[in-house]
Amino acid sequence: MKNYIEQRTVLLAEYIISNNATVRAAACHFGISKSTVHKDISERLREISPSLSKKACAVLRKNKEERHIRGGLATKQKYASKMMV
Repeated sequence: MKNYIEQRTVLLAEYIISNNATVRAAACHFGISKSTVHKDISERLREISPSLSKKACAVLRKNKEERHIRGGLATKQKYASKMMV
């Protein structure tokens, strides 16, 4: 694997773990696609650092379990702001 891909993958994992970041937030921060983030974390990181992979996947799993809550809050906020206008 190319060295810069390995470095990016490790940096992504460290960012996700330290910030409890979602795939979308990490993609935005690094300027890459969500697909790339997902592939880096779910596939490439296992080969590079299995222990880091477990930690990053745990954060992503937690975010996935909570996404319906964030979506509901965003919708609530959207309609609350429309009522005020």
